[in-house]
Amino acid sequence: MNKRRLFVNNNDNERLNEPMKNAGQKMDDLSRIPVNQCPKVFVQRDYTNGTQLAFTTKFPQELEGKIDVQTFQKTVTKLNAMYEEAETLSGKTYCESCLACLTAYLSYICISTHYEQMLKKIRAYVNEQNQNVYQPRGLLLIDPVERGLRVLEICILTEQAGGR
Repeated sequence: MNKRRLFVNNNDNERLNEPMKNAGQKMDDLSRIPVNQCPKVFVQRDYTNGTQLAFTTKFPQELEGKIDVQTFQKTVTKLNAMYEEAETLSGKTYCESCLACLTAYLSYICISTHYEQMLKKIRAYVNEQNQNVYQPRGLLLIDPVERGLRVLEICILTEQAGGR
């Protein structure tokens, strides 16, 4: 039998223990915020224009005093405009579709579609809004793609969720 020895480098141990060392420090990293333990506000889809992807700009009362109405509406309006741009048909999207058909959809391996590019821009916009607007106010805006484009979720990080 061939026995292997596992050698652990001391530097590896130090790197593994870093999160524990920094546990008491300010949480700037979004991945360390316990979003599952905070109350959430859901902004529903707006179906007044049919099934077009848009969220309602009605200000939720749960955010009263946490963020001003104009900032919230500006964010939602910008997201709505970006989703509308992602879903519009243009010459570029027709060419992408034709190329996909001609290559048995193998072209999608090499190029990203206009919709995928817009989703990346939306993700970047949500991250930028979190860093500059929402996180300093104790809020966290969740990318709607993570919720299946059904709702716009805002977590209130300064409050503890009630027991369910």
